[in-house]
Amino acid sequence: MLSANTGHGNGAATYDLSMWVRQAFFRWLLPAAFVLPLWLFIGWIAFQGGWAILWVLFIAMPSVFVGQLLLTVLTRSRPSVRAERAVSWWDVAGFTLWHGLTIAVGCFIDGAFGWLLAAAIVVGIGLIWLQLWQLWNEARGSGVRFRETISWSTAPGEGERPPTPTDHEVIVVQETERRD
Repeated sequence: MLSANTGHGNGAATYDLSMWVRQAFFRWLLPAAFVLPLWLFIGWIAFQGGWAILWVLFIAMPSVFVGQLLLTVLTRSRPSVRAERAVSWWDVAGFTLWHGLTIAVGCFIDGAFGWLLAAAIVVGIGLIWLQLWQLWNEARGSGVRFRETISWSTAPGEGERPPTPTDHEVIVVQETERRD
């Protein structure tokens, strides 16, 4: 089933490949929260980061861990992502860029470290805004549909009449004081 999240494919093979890539990114989001901070530490060891160990341990690793968890929650909270178990192409592009920059920061390249770090921070903040924008666009229209998936809906759509309520029998019990 094609949806607005899948893009336009030229055939079944293209659709299968593109869906596989998007599903792979979906599965990678949670492990990335653990692997990327670990890479910063391994990169410091491998590339002799010097006194950067304090920065790595107390700022970089927790920031990447919390940031990736936040992005994972925002991404997986979208109805289209839950229904298809695949991220959008915007997500693929954003996460590829952010993860690539995070890996490059972990290489501690002299002369480029500051630029790479600044770019990773800017892209990370931009990725949070992208996730919020996509979540807002999918949830727009009705607060009732915010928690529902695309494949089903209990709220009436535009132009549909809501179901008429049925009359139910009401029994009223009045209490009286007990007289002895």
